[in-house]
Amino acid sequence: MNLKNIDLNLLVYLDVLLRTRNVTHAAESMGISQPAMSNGLRRLRTLFSDPLLIRTKDGMNPTERAEELQPLIRKIVADVEMAVEPDKGFDPATADRVFRLSFSDYSECTLMPPLLRRMDTIAPNVTLDILTPSDVSYKDVEGGNVDLVINRFDDLPQSFHQRTIWRDDFSCMISRQNPIRDNFDLTSYLEANHVWVSKTGMGIGVGVEPGALQQLGWVDDVLAHLGKKRKIRVYTRHYQAAMQLAELPDLVITLPSKSARLQKDNPDVIILPPPFEIPEIELKMAWSPLVQHNPAHQWLRGLIAEVASELD
Repeated sequence: MNLKNIDLNLLVYLDVLLRTRNVTHAAESMGISQPAMSNGLRRLRTLFSDPLLIRTKDGMNPTERAEELQPLIRKIVADVEMAVEPDKGFDPATADRVFRLSFSDYSECTLMPPLLRRMDTIAPNVTLDILTPSDVSYKDVEGGNVDLVINRFDDLPQSFHQRTIWRDDFSCMISRQNPIRDNFDLTSYLEANHVWVSKTGMGIGVGVEPGALQQLGWVDDVLAHLGKKRKIRVYTRHYQAAMQLAELPDLVITLPSKSARLQKDNPDVIILPPPFEIPEIELKMAWSPLVQHNPAHQWLRGLIAEVASELD
């Protein structure tokens, strides 16, 4: 098929259709009529010799061919938009805009305070809208509805860009009144009651099954390899709550060291190294190729990386 015979506007239609999966919403997004968008879909089906979107009881669902095409079409449209859009640059001192970010609780409680202190002086009118990972799916990020995700990832879509923020080891927090403070070894650790605190995955809001060790994460994985298991009294996704629970005299909290150091001046708790070795974790930021070359996003990513490098 000769490229000159293809209406390239159809690729823009397909990009919007695959994001909205709704002909009416796609037409509204493009500022055209619903019949015009329906006609565009018919032409796309002819062009690709595939239905692309099929109506089901759950709405319009993409075919296998459409799912294969989606990242390719996204990249083509994004590259064209970048090529024709004038580069106006980004001035944080005068910018008045909102960035929508998804932070894990761990990254929010450690990174947000120094980030905001820096932004107060260099970008006073820039606002951050922070979402939890369970509020966001990879499709939200891929489509540009969420500007940036900061978390620990087991895997990411291949189309995403990513950058490591930092690596962190682990510490234990206990109350100064906890009787194991003077004999903190693996035996006393296992005899104590514990608070489990860990990440929430993207688009996930489900509970923990205490017997499912493979779902409990790094600390319990290491203990399982040692043939040990700790007694968990509380499961939480909130690091601030876990750190407050450390003040109780009968609990042990094992968490990343950068979080633990937020309580270094708390006279009611003690921070100790774990009595066994736990591998480091890696915190990353990830973003869609749609915003890779956007000057405002480049500024924000650079600022976050700079602040993170100074956090130690």
